[in-house]
Order: sequence, then C-alpha cells, then structure tokens
Amino acid sequence: MHAGMGSNIHRIGLFGGSFDPVTYGHLLLAQAAREELELDRLFLIPAAQSPLKPGSQPAPAADRLRMLRLSLAGRPEFEIDGQEIARGGVSYTIDTMRDYVLRYPDAKFYYLIGSDLIPQLPKWREADELAKLLEVAIIPRPGEPVGDLPPPFRGRALKGFPLGVSSSNVRARVKAGLPIDWLVPPAVAEVIRNNRLYL
Repeated sequence: MHAGMGSNIHRIGLFGGSFDPVTYGHLLLAQAAREELELDRLFLIPAAQSPLKPGSQPAPAADRLRMLRLSLAGRPEFEIDGQEIARGGVSYTIDTMRDYVLRYPDAKFYYLIGSDLIPQLPKWREADELAKLLEVAIIPRPGEPVGDLPPPFRGRALKGFPLGVSSSNVRARVKAGLPIDWLVPPAVAEVIRNNRLYL
C-alpha cells in the first residue's frame, strides 16, 4: 500500500445484511446514504450468518455475492466486501469494524441499520467498543417512527426512499410463483430463476 492511498477517503458507510436477495430497497438505501451522509465510499457487507437470524439458512454465499455484483456493476462508489463470508461462521460487526479501522485509520464510519434493530444494539457483541468506532445511520421503515438510539450509540436517521420491499417479501413471492420483476434488478431475478433459489 503506497503512501497516500486511502487518505482521501474520509467518510465511509458500511451496510451489512444478508442481501438474500438484494432488492431495489437495499439499492435505494445505499444511494440515499451516500447522498445524505456525503460518503466517499459505501461498502456493502453480506453476512455469512446473521447472529440475529440463527435459524435461517440464507442462499449460498456465492449466489448472494453474484446478485450484489450484478446489481452494482458500473457503480465504483459502491463496493462489495466479502470478508464476513470469507471468515464464515456467525458474522459480528465488531470484527468487521476493527478491520476497517485498521485499513482506514483516519476515516469516520457510518453503519447503516434498520430501525427495527435499534432496541437490540446494546446486546451486540462488544457494544460499548462498537459505539466508539462508528455512528449509526438508521434506515427508516415505511410508516414506522424511528426510535431513539440507546446510549452510548450516536447517529441519525436517514430520510431515504422508504420502500416496503424486503428480501423476505421477495423470497415468499418466488416460493408462491409470483413475479418479482419490479422488486429486484433484472439480473438478480435471472440469478434467482437460473439457480432455482428460494423455491
């Protein structure tokens, strides 16, 4: 790594999730976060296994990564970070954050989370340490008020484009044989069809 590399990156957004599959809801959020937080870079970080969804078995990591790559093709301001998938096992945000702090020691970090996860933040692994390393960017849910962040976490709510499209909606529609065309990018719909995901 030569001198100066990464030094012009001051504001970094981190968007973790299962992305199972990635939807237009995720992509609009990524765009909104970039604009509202004036991010230099936004990393999308697919989880190997969410500690919040212990019973769920997500689609194979390779398929989830492929869907993200296809969705973000030609958009260099968004990057996909496969470190949690590479680590395997349950993905903990604190491990990922420590890696980013090492890579970008001068950056300010914004971590995107859904408003439904706010009450659970204090239970996250090493929550106090985590709260020091990042600001929370809260993703609003359509028609739901955004609650207050539990101390010591700090952050703000994004305005975003609250879109009531979730990955679980998409999976349920695939299972029911219903179209998903306007919920996910065309390339994602194709990966789901070709690999017979979520049936």
